[in-house]
Amino acid sequence: MAMVKEPVIIQVSGYQNSGKTTLAIRLISELKKAGASVVTIKHHGHGGKPEVPCGKDASRHIESGAAATLVEGGGRLLIQAEKKAWSLEEQISVASQLHPDIIIIEGHKQAPYPKVLLLRDADDRHLLKQLTNIVAVFYWNEEVKILEDGDPQVPFFSIYDSKGPEWLIDYLKSRLKRRS
Repeated sequence: MAMVKEPVIIQVSGYQNSGKTTLAIRLISELKKAGASVVTIKHHGHGGKPEVPCGKDASRHIESGAAATLVEGGGRLLIQAEKKAWSLEEQISVASQLHPDIIIIEGHKQAPYPKVLLLRDADDRHLLKQLTNIVAVFYWNEEVKILEDGDPQVPFFSIYDSKGPEWLIDYLKSRLKRRS
C-alpha cells in the first residue's frame, strides 16, 4: 500500500485588501504549471455564511438536514457541508482527503502554519510581532521596507517585485522535495 504524503501547507495572511487573493491566484497558477496539485482554504471574513445558490437540489438537501452534500458533473465536485462551525484543522482534514501536494490557506492569520505576510503600510507592522511562523513578507510601500532589519532571516519583497512570488514558489517546491 502506498503511503500518502502530507501536503505542504502555506498561509497567505494580511488584512483585507492587502493582496492575499491576487498572490494566492499567482501561486496556484505557477504551482500548477510546475505539476503540483493545490487545494485552497479561504477564510470568509465578511461575517455570516458564504453564499450558495438557493433553491438548487444541493441547497435543499442541506436545508432538509443533510450534514453535507456533494454534487459532481463533468469532473467538477462541489462540496457543501453545514454545522455550527468548522475549525481550520477540520477544513485541512477535508482538503487533505483530495491528496493535494500543497494546501494554500488564505486568511486564518493566527494559525501556526508557515505563512507569507502581506503588509499594506506601516500601520500593519504589529502583525510582525503578533503572528508566528512568517517565512516571507510582501509590502506595498517603502516605509515598511525599513522593518526588514528586524529579522534578517525573513525576506522582504515589494508587492511589485516579481522576485517575491518567484522566491515563494521556489520555497514551496523545496518543501515538496523534502517530503519525498
